[in-house]
Amino acid sequence: MRVSSREPGRQSLPHLVPLEFHNQTILQYVTVCVDKRRPLLARAEIVALLLDCWDKADHWLVGRYVIMPDHVHLFCAPAKLPVTPLKRWVRFWRAEATRRWPYPAEKPIWQRDFFDRQLRHGESYHQKWLYLWENPIKDGLVIQPEDWPHQGELNILPWHDAT
Repeated sequence: MRVSSREPGRQSLPHLVPLEFHNQTILQYVTVCVDKRRPLLARAEIVALLLDCWDKADHWLVGRYVIMPDHVHLFCAPAKLPVTPLKRWVRFWRAEATRRWPYPAEKPIWQRDFFDRQLRHGESYHQKWLYLWENPIKDGLVIQPEDWPHQGELNILPWHDAT
């Protein structure tokens, strides 16, 4: 009999299929946390590993991202049609990162689930980015957001809305 490692009474998060609207970008906001929120990620070699894993997981494009010590925030958009389920894409790059993780004693790396939300408006994209960008300040890691070294933009994911 397999025992679940989930907390009692905790439900898994819904991962809805992205809605497609004519001439509007499919843009997802994603947060992935480290198991037990351990501070494993904010190291140059781990950031490089994640960037490489996102590059290999080429069914979705990663745009802006912030890698915090115990979680990752990113924006992503489908790179191919038909759209690969986001849950499958996240599972792929997390498995790849875990397989290549340079510190075996730190495994398991990731929480079982992750948070995602499809953005519906350009202003919400901008607001979410400001929240992510300022995250290192809120955690007391830097004074200015641009001083946090573990952030960037892999692909430009512009907001398109024909309305």
